Amino acid sequence: MKELLTTLVAGLVEDKDAIEITVSEPNEEGVIVYHIQVAPEDMGRVIGKQGRIAKAIRTVMRSASVRANQRILVEID
Repeated sequence: MKELLTTLVAGLVEDKDAIEITVSEPNEEGVIVYHIQVAPEDMGRVIGKQGRIAKAIRTVMRSASVRANQRILVEID
């Protein structure tokens, strides 16, 4: 899952070395939270106009998590 998220974000940003994805332990509801951190100048590229890119990233990750039988949440920090 982390590799998929890294690939998605790497295709969007210019500074690929600044991508940092942290994964939290599942909470009491079994939800795993993925935190995306990118360079400040790439933040707009990851979020997109009116959050469309961020929503698309979350949709793809949610679809992949259903196949992996996991519950996830993606946050852009």
